[in-house]
Amino acid sequence: MAFSSRLLSRSKQLYGSQAILNQQHAFPVRYYAKEAAPAGLKGDEMLKDIFRDIKQKFETAIGVLRKEKITIDPENPAAVSHYAKVMKTIREKAGLFSESQRIQFTIEEETQDIPDARTFFLKLQEIRTKRGLSDELGVEAMTMDALEKVEKEIKQPLMRNDKKGMALLMAEFDKVNKKLGVRREDLPKYEEELELKIAKAQLEELKKDAVEAMETQRKREEFKNEKEVDVRSLDIRNFL
Repeated sequence: MAFSSRLLSRSKQLYGSQAILNQQHAFPVRYYAKEAAPAGLKGDEMLKDIFRDIKQKFETAIGVLRKEKITIDPENPAAVSHYAKVMKTIREKAGLFSESQRIQFTIEEETQDIPDARTFFLKLQEIRTKRGLSDELGVEAMTMDALEKVEKEIKQPLMRNDKKGMALLMAEFDKVNKKLGVRREDLPKYEEELELKIAKAQLEELKKDAVEAMETQRKREEFKNEKEVDVRSLDIRNFL
C-alpha cells in the first residue's frame, strides 16, 4: 500500500495536468486573442484573463476526476468507455474541445485565407500528417481524383467561392462516400469511435507511465520487499 501511495502522491500533479492538457485539450493562446478577449483588453490584462480561465478549467477537471474511479486498463472495453465518458464530462463542464472540434478549429484557422480548392486539400493533408492521423482508406487520393475530374470539366482551377464548381465537387464526394460506405448521418458514430481510440491510447500511456514509475521505485531499498502492484487497482482519486 505504501508503494502505490508513494507512487500516486508523486504523480498526482502530472496526472491532473494530463487530464486537462493532454492531446492539446487547452485552447491555443491565439484562440483567446481572437475570440475571447474583450474589446480594449491589452497586455497583462489579457494574459491574466487567459491564465484565470486555464486555472478554472484545470480546477473543473480535477473536480470531476475526484468523483470518478478511473481504471487504468486499456484492454478492458468497459474501462476505456468509462474513461472516455469522464473525459467528455470534463470537456463539457470546462468548455474544452473534443478531438473532432480541435481538428475543425485547426482547419478553419489554417485554411480561412486559401482561395482555391487544390491548395485547401493540400493543407488538409499537411494537417492530417502533423496530427499523426492515418489515411487507411486512401481518401486523399480519391479526393484529388474528384478534384481533377471537376477541374477538367470546368476547364480551370476550382475556387472555393465558385458555388457551381463546388456543387460539382460535392456531388463527386457523395459518390466517394457511397463507395466507402460513409453516410453523413453516421458522423456522430465516427466521432464517438475516434474518442474511444483516443481514450484507449491515453490509458495505455497512463499504464506505461505508472508501470515505469513503480519499477523505478522498486529498485529503491525501502521498497525492495513490497509486493508488486497491479495498476488496475490504483485509485487516483485518493491522491488528487
